Amino acid sequence: MTRVLGIDCGSNATGYGIIDSDGRAFQVVDSGIVTTVARFPFPERLKQIADTLRNLIQTHSPDVMAVEEIFYSVNVKSLIKLGQVKGVVLLAAADAGLAVHEYSPLEIKSSVVGYGRAEKSQVQQMVKALLSLKELPPEDAADALAVAVCHANRAQLLAKLAPTQRGTRGQQHISLPNA
Repeated sequence: MTRVLGIDCGSNATGYGIIDSDGRAFQVVDSGIVTTVARFPFPERLKQIADTLRNLIQTHSPDVMAVEEIFYSVNVKSLIKLGQVKGVVLLAAADAGLAVHEYSPLEIKSSVVGYGRAEKSQVQQMVKALLSLKELPPEDAADALAVAVCHANRAQLLAKLAPTQRGTRGQQHISLPNA
């Protein structure tokens, strides 16, 4: 069982979703949104996001973090702020010793909905169905849960494609036939 912390970065609302997965089934551990107050200085807002993520990591002990890649925005100011939020998210992961995997919005939507150009409402509906949720999660939390599901799906696929491994800490041992 792997515990995945999925993050959907945003300067006003950063979504998070934590799931447990064995590669076939998913179970929600926690999800929500870190909402910051726009009138507060931006460094304080970044600190709030970082502190919340550190608390989530300490409380839930995820094995890995998955983050949505930043996509190009026409508004350069928004893009820079989003990059700063992502930097804080990556720092929280690094401080905790978590491996970080990044996925494009297209990969995430394809993995969860089956269509890379799906609407946010479709992602919400599929996350609700895949995770057997009683209610539709808020958009940012649904996006974060979708990132976590995408990683769990990709990790299972990569595990199946990887050669048989023995040993620990990423060391790969391959038996070669005698010459």
